[in-house]
Amino acid sequence: MFSFSNPAISFASVSDIISIKDLLNTAYRGEESKQGWTTEADLIAGDIRADEAMLQQVLQQSGSVFLIYKDEQQKLIGCVNLQQHADKLYLGMFSVSPQLQGGGIGKKLLQAAEDYGRHLQMKAIYMSVISRRSELINWYMRHGYADTGERKPFIEDGITGKHLKPLEFMILEKPL
Repeated sequence: MFSFSNPAISFASVSDIISIKDLLNTAYRGEESKQGWTTEADLIAGDIRADEAMLQQVLQQSGSVFLIYKDEQQKLIGCVNLQQHADKLYLGMFSVSPQLQGGGIGKKLLQAAEDYGRHLQMKAIYMSVISRRSELINWYMRHGYADTGERKPFIEDGITGKHLKPLEFMILEKPL
């Protein structure tokens, strides 16, 4: 069994889905997201990054977990989804409450994700980042992630907002 070195971090359960949804939507979309530096509001219209059905499906996938970070009042203020894909761990839906970004919560969650990947004996951890998000890409690179050179199309899904500019994903990876 895996245990986290930080007591504020744990695995999510189905009962956390609404809080995860609310966090993802405020961290990435709409006016509130503009308080933080991870906003996509200037790239994608709308207020929805994730809905409950999407999160339920992700949580139920084999090899998929959410790590959550709760404050002293047990309010969810950070999360990340990790999915096992062969010998690599995919990192997605990484978010911290916009008002608390820049305070080290993201670094602690990222470290916990990497520790979990090592526990699973994954050879690397990787992610998809919108290629226009240079400040975010630079943050990941400072934490040991590198551009693989791979690009993937970012296709609108009818749920998570209309793209305001042409978008694509770049794949970043870090050996574990």
